[in-house]
Amino acid sequence: MQTITTTEDLAAFCEAARAHDYVTVDTEFMRERTYYAKLCLIQLAMPGTGDETAVLVDPVEGGEALSLAPLYDLFRDPSVVKVFHAARQDLEIFAVAEGVIPAPLFDTQVAAMVCGFGDQAGYETLVKRIARASVDKSSRFTDWSRRPLSDAQKTYALADVTHLRQIYEYLAARLDETGRSAWVEEELKTLADPATYRTDPAEAWRRIKTRNTAPRFLAILRELARFRESHAQARDVPRSRVFKDDALLELAATKPQTMQDLGRARLLLREARKGEIAEGILAAVKAGLDCPQGDLPRVAQDTHGKVQANPAIADMLRVLLKARSDQSGVAARLIASAADLDHLAAGGREVPALSGWRREVFGEDALRLCRGEIGLVVRGEDVAAVPL
Repeated sequence: MQTITTTEDLAAFCEAARAHDYVTVDTEFMRERTYYAKLCLIQLAMPGTGDETAVLVDPVEGGEALSLAPLYDLFRDPSVVKVFHAARQDLEIFAVAEGVIPAPLFDTQVAAMVCGFGDQAGYETLVKRIARASVDKSSRFTDWSRRPLSDAQKTYALADVTHLRQIYEYLAARLDETGRSAWVEEELKTLADPATYRTDPAEAWRRIKTRNTAPRFLAILRELARFRESHAQARDVPRSRVFKDDALLELAATKPQTMQDLGRARLLLREARKGEIAEGILAAVKAGLDCPQGDLPRVAQDTHGKVQANPAIADMLRVLLKARSDQSGVAARLIASAADLDHLAAGGREVPALSGWRREVFGEDALRLCRGEIGLVVRGEDVAAVPL
């Protein structure tokens, strides 16, 4: 198992990889104690079977002797497809660290959902079903920041890119055969968008789950979430280390305006009751209370999940979705979410299921069903749509 710890060796591997159509990539990282993921290991493999075709790149052990610049150059090379499985978190690391997103990109989890392997097919499942092999997952939750790495850790890490070669080749061939390569490319646009990996503190409040939609409450919630996100980013600590969601909701409801008020909070950590966190909380509450009426946030009444769907139509859409999923071999949750179906049943039309390949597979018939132009019948073990 070759471990690369110098820029020179990394450049040599990346140069060799450029002779091939693709390279498989995976990472191991830690983020339990930080806001941003800390890259601990990169696994790379190019087509072939020799020991030299798969390597571990160790930025922890390499330190200053290892620059990832050759890897970023490979990521930018349009002639080499960069293959990941469930790429979201891996891509975030590179997007944040260097502002680079590998292209062209292929995600085998997305491709597997299009090729009939169900919802969010795991890597281990694809290894068993496509590569006819097994993966030892005993090292999955080890501390990847500690050195030296054990042989078990290295073997586990390399398996995440060596079997990925066979999985990629199989799925790419299936997509070519079915003419669905463009479907996967359409799905990967979000992953390839740099905006996907930017966290705007001003929008952090939208991730907080609350049933209270009073505009003034939401204004305080917004300012508290903005402060927490900015503080966590600046100090590279998890946002929960500043204060947790339940404490944030309590603060937005009780509106503390003095240190004495803050001391009465039930859910606030002791460290947050003093110093700059406490000052930031009070300033955020004040900003929310002082927010002009015209700038108060409001939750749209037609937001997905809050619409009044016709339950009969929603149920029929679910049956139609299951039928179309079975017939096309595409995972149902990739075609349309439960919120999308409720939105359609309530008369809404701004949903992903009505555009691109989804409209062809499901959306057009979903609209016809909502308009009463088709009905659903059972034929043997299948559900079919019939004109009315």
